[in-house]
Order: sequence, then structure tokens, then C-alpha cells
Amino acid sequence: MLLEVDQLTAGYGPVTVLHQVSLGLSEGEIVCIIGPNGAGKSTVLRAVTGQIEPSGGKVIFRGEDVIHLNMEKKGRKGLIFIPQGNNIFPNLTVLENLEIAGSILRDSERLSHGIERVLRKFPMINERKKRPARELSGGQRQVLALSRILILHPRLVLLDEPSLGLAPLVVDLIFKEIQEMNRNGISFLLVEQNARKGLSVSHRGCVLELGRNRLTGTGQELLNNKDVQRLYLGG
Repeated sequence: MLLEVDQLTAGYGPVTVLHQVSLGLSEGEIVCIIGPNGAGKSTVLRAVTGQIEPSGGKVIFRGEDVIHLNMEKKGRKGLIFIPQGNNIFPNLTVLENLEIAGSILRDSERLSHGIERVLRKFPMINERKKRPARELSGGQRQVLALSRILILHPRLVLLDEPSLGLAPLVVDLIFKEIQEMNRNGISFLLVEQNARKGLSVSHRGCVLELGRNRLTGTGQELLNNKDVQRLYLGG
């Protein structure tokens, strides 16, 4: 297992959101967490990555319990988090965003090659590299956020709501890129409000409800599950 989350308990202040949540992810997998609003999906990612401090449980990454490491230390070990929404620096240029994203590398040559790879792959980013990131469309901002994966080439990406607020064609592009990165050896634990889309590209899925595990299975099994269809897929 690349990642094992065991009996994770976490929340905000006195409010406990996650109640002994457990899940696992093997090397090379895409695992999608789905569930209703308020189920604690994004809180799982924040607790695993170290954005919030869990109150109990274990987070085992590559055989080591990293639950008390901060985000930067986890990033150096190959685990990064891309939050939903405000995931870029809008007042910096596109190029400056890429440079900051790769700052944990401590290797200027590797960073330079990574940025060149991003600019070759995404002409829309290259054309605007000297412009403030706030001028990008929603889809272009999400591409810029995902570009840090190409620069860092981490072992595991925690990705929160990658399709949020995007047009269907852009959503297809984003998930195509996620699948391509996965084929190139990057694993993903993602939270996705578009449950059908998220499960369709995932090897396995996990359903949370009220901060607790409800169902697990392959992506296809959950897509075919009558309860999942009725409650989360609109049919």
C-alpha cells in the first residue's frame, strides 16, 4: 500500500467531522471519495496532508506514519495536496506560480526542466506565462494548478474537487490529464462532487456519510450499486 488511513478522527475546533475513517490506496491507483455535502470528504484530504491536525488515527505513507508531519515535509516525501478553488496565486504571473509550485525541489535544473515541460504541454499556459494568473479562465486556472504535478512528479496527489465550476468540455480535459499522469506513475486520492465522473476514472471508490465509512468498492461496482445510483448519481 502506498497510503493507509487508519481510524482517522479529525475536525475543526470542538467539532469532530471524521469518525475513525479508514481507507487505502495502492501504488498506481486512482481512488475517489464521494458522498453528500457535509460528509467530511475534503476534511479527509486536509487531515491526511497536514492542513489540519487529526485528533486520532494513523496516516501511513510509504510505510511511515506521517500523521504529525506538516505539508512541506510530506511534499518532500512525495505527497502533495491541490485544494479546490483558490489553488493559485492570482496576483503573481503564471510563470511565478510555476516557480513557487516547484520551490520544494531544491534543484534549479529539475525545476527548469519541469517548467519547460509544462509550457510545451499546455500552449494556453505558455502564451500567458508573463500575465497575472488572475486573468486566466477557471479552466486555465485548474490546468495551472495541475501543472505543479508535472513539475514535482510526486508519488501521490490529493486532489479536491478538480471539476468544480468548470464547463463539461474542460472537465473532460482535466480528467484526461489526471488519467495520463496516472499512467505515468502518479497515484491520486481525489474528492469529486461529480460522482459519476470521478468513479468512472477511478480504480476504487469510497463513500462517506456523516464522517464515517459507508461503502467501498471498485469504481465500476459503485457506479452499478443501486443505492449509490439513487443517492449520489441522480438515478
